[in-house]
Amino acid sequence: MKRVSAFLLFILTGLAPAFAQPDSAASTTDAEHAALNNAAAGALATHAAPVPQTPDFLEHLVDMILELFKVQSSGNTWQRYAIAAFLLVSFYLLRRIVTTVIFGFLKKLAARTTTTLDDKLFPALEAPVATFIALFGVFASLKVLKLTEATDRLISYSATVAFSLAFFWLLLRAFNAVLDHAHEIALEKKLGVAAFMPWIRKALVTIFVVIGALMTAQSLGADVKAFLAGLGIGGLAFALAAQDTIANLFGSVVVAIDQPFKLGETVKIGAHQGMVEDIGLRSTKLRAVDKSLIVIPNKTVAAEAVTNLARFTNRRVEQVIGLTYDTSADQMEAVVEDFRRLLLAESEIDPASVMAFFRDYSASSLDIWIVYVAIDPDFQKHLRLRQRVNLALMRAVQARGLAFAFPTQTIELGESAAKRFAGGGSPARS
Repeated sequence: MKRVSAFLLFILTGLAPAFAQPDSAASTTDAEHAALNNAAAGALATHAAPVPQTPDFLEHLVDMILELFKVQSSGNTWQRYAIAAFLLVSFYLLRRIVTTVIFGFLKKLAARTTTTLDDKLFPALEAPVATFIALFGVFASLKVLKLTEATDRLISYSATVAFSLAFFWLLLRAFNAVLDHAHEIALEKKLGVAAFMPWIRKALVTIFVVIGALMTAQSLGADVKAFLAGLGIGGLAFALAAQDTIANLFGSVVVAIDQPFKLGETVKIGAHQGMVEDIGLRSTKLRAVDKSLIVIPNKTVAAEAVTNLARFTNRRVEQVIGLTYDTSADQMEAVVEDFRRLLLAESEIDPASVMAFFRDYSASSLDIWIVYVAIDPDFQKHLRLRQRVNLALMRAVQARGLAFAFPTQTIELGESAAKRFAGGGSPARS
């Protein structure tokens, strides 16, 4: 619209001599025509440059107040100064009322609710809202006054930047409050994502700040599209130069989403085993049994099979007990039944999982195969149960007068070997 107005001004200045009176037309010189054309060109150049405008709501507010007090003068009269002072004081009082009364009531109301989100949200929003009200008062007071064109342009720039920053500050405070609440819930419920919440929060806040900065620059008239296009080319070059770093970042995202482990758990990643000590953006650190530190890149963590040794639902035990070959069939049947009865008598063993059978004739033993499942997955409780069962099985074998087998080999000597042994030769050894 401004460009159209400037163009019409240019046409009217060019046609002005034609509509002038004859005597004035005769007196118009070429220099005057040139001056008029230069003025029109200057008007075009001035209107071509985009100038940020003060927010519309502020313009409407000032116009309504001036119309209410019937102030129509073009200069800075005492009425304008009085209205400017009145607006400044009014918005200051409004700011005190909002922060003291309204937010005080909201905080008391939040204290009565069961959720803690509102307890964080209302205090976080208090400062940005107070800043919003203060900015309203300052810029409304300045807009009431008649200032120079350069000062009005500066005020327009300042208002655009100030309101944009205050708005994104309000959103950022609310966003942080929500993320803090989500982090507390994750810690309370012991979710795996709790370990990743700090850097997830940093990444999201960074993205939010970048978007806010770009939108503020766009409102000031900057060519954000050209900037993003150049940034895309530079980003491609950066991505090619930092492939491993980006792969580790994506690996950390996969770990955060999949949650195969959390801090304090013992895991096996590929050939490495240890307790998870730290989960970072680039790597995961394990503390091995010998207290050495193992640093594994996150791209390796995402690609390798992960065995979580801390998330047993229960623990299965499978054992083979070998008895000597002088055990009779009746003794074998009785001792197998003793084993089954001992396992079923344990309250910490799942009775549906108990198995005890005479299974194999091995090279030097008669093998009894037993299987049971410990209900409690705790490792120390599992070891105590296993020791108690092993001692009970040993007593059952001893009570039957039987013996455990161990690897043996029997060698029968031929007639010639016996004669050599009798004649003083060295005997065959086994």
